[in-house]
Amino acid sequence: MGSMSIWHWVLVLVVVVLVFGTGKLRNAGSDLGKAVKGFKDGVKGDEEKHAAGQPTQQVADKSTIDVETREKTRH
Repeated sequence: MGSMSIWHWVLVLVVVVLVFGTGKLRNAGSDLGKAVKGFKDGVKGDEEKHAAGQPTQQVADKSTIDVETREKTRH
């Protein structure tokens, strides 16, 4: 009773497929794979820039406006 057998996992898999359907599961797997690949590419790109001495700049997408912040000083 303490350990999960293969039949428990098969039953869980069948219930998940019935609830979500194969199309949603395929899309979720694809989205997860793209996210992991994007994360790896981002980390790899930052490491290459850091090694070359270039400053890192992150841009979410083309519609994002990148601005620099300055600290306000009171006179």
